[in-house]
Amino acid sequence: MKIRLVNAGVFTPIDDINETLGAPAEGFYWIDADVEDLELIQPLFNLHDLAVEDCLSEEEQRPKIEIYESHYFIVVNSIRFDDEEIFLRALNVFLGRHFIITVTKQKIHELRALKPMLWEQEVSEPDRFLYLLIDLVVDNYFSVGDRIEVRIEKLEEDILMHTKKSHLSEIIGLRSEILWLKKMLGPQKEVINTLNKKDLRLIDDQLQKYFSDIYENAVKISETFDTYRDLMGNLREAYQSSIANRANEIMRVFTAITTIFMPLTVITGIYGMNFDHMPELHTPYGYYGVIGVMLTLGCGMLYVFRKKEWL
Repeated sequence: MKIRLVNAGVFTPIDDINETLGAPAEGFYWIDADVEDLELIQPLFNLHDLAVEDCLSEEEQRPKIEIYESHYFIVVNSIRFDDEEIFLRALNVFLGRHFIITVTKQKIHELRALKPMLWEQEVSEPDRFLYLLIDLVVDNYFSVGDRIEVRIEKLEEDILMHTKKSHLSEIIGLRSEILWLKKMLGPQKEVINTLNKKDLRLIDDQLQKYFSDIYENAVKISETFDTYRDLMGNLREAYQSSIANRANEIMRVFTAITTIFMPLTVITGIYGMNFDHMPELHTPYGYYGVIGVMLTLGCGMLYVFRKKEWL
């Protein structure tokens, strides 16, 4: 657990958490905690039992905002994409009048990226901290969306150039990730919309208007992932079409080979009959003549097939 006094973007470490119980003369306290620290923090700040229970739960938490008498409890999902799987990590935030508590189970990139922004903008209010943090979380969805789009384009190119059976599992896996992510974006949009429209006494009225911009970005992200979902459907159709075309190509080659060998089989069948009186069997060059006719016939048919682009 790390405790800091944040004033005009300047961080001052605090060793004793009891110092944070009262409001500072200037600035606010930021407590960056792990779930294990809640046992100590909860009674000091009178955090609601249900909110603490949500933080400790092993189940996946949906984004939400809960309003209590002395603080707000907000859950948003940070996103990470490692080119194989999409991860959503819950970011739990307790917002008070003079403090903000962030509780995470894993490291959240946005918390590290937020520190220089607090200094640049000389932040001294916890509600502005919350605004910048959620703005970073939402912006990160755009960068992940760009990487997903690149992966979709590469997958489409690979399918068109050389279709593999593994492509189908990639399509199904990525589409499932996108659908799951789209499902989680709905509640997150509602959280941001609540911060934008609802009368919240712990958030400054002037600052509250800025959440509308974040909400618009969240809507754009949701629409973007709708597009990705449709693209994955098109990609699956392209895969199935490519497989069908490949099967047709193979069947066309086999059909052509069969067609070429049919007259050759007739010739060999005729001269394979066991009749005594077959003049060609006693011709000195009969064998070479038949072989020559067969080669000429086969090569001629192959030439015709290629000229007509059947092969």
